[in-house]
Amino acid sequence: MTGQTVRIPAPCDCGALAVRQVNQFVERGELWWDAEFHCTACGAHLCEHAGQGAPPDAHWRPALLAANGPTHLRLTGPVPSLVPVLKTFRELTGAPLPEARRLAGELIGGGTTGTLAEMELLRTRLRHHGLQADLSPPE
Repeated sequence: MTGQTVRIPAPCDCGALAVRQVNQFVERGELWWDAEFHCTACGAHLCEHAGQGAPPDAHWRPALLAANGPTHLRLTGPVPSLVPVLKTFRELTGAPLPEARRLAGELIGGGTTGTLAEMELLRTRLRHHGLQADLSPPE
């Protein structure tokens, strides 16, 4: 399983500063998120979220990138047709065709970046469509 974690300070109802652990990972060919909250002051502990797809909190992905750095994905072989790249982006993001074209152009033009889990999922899906790609880990 490919994934990353970040710990984010979060206020607790008791007034103390707690920790929210956010995890992003690839499981069963899909992108997943989960988050747990723990306060050492009052002992509160709960699973806040577990689910598939985009993060439910807009701050989680940037925090994950800041803590772990972006992962770079680039195509390593020829791209005889734009169709498999477009199909991959449409399947993964549901993006309309103009946005899928923009994303495909970015990937073909030198690569794209994202979280480790996002890029691993993209690489897997590209391979499914016959395209080879390599990941460069965060520096």
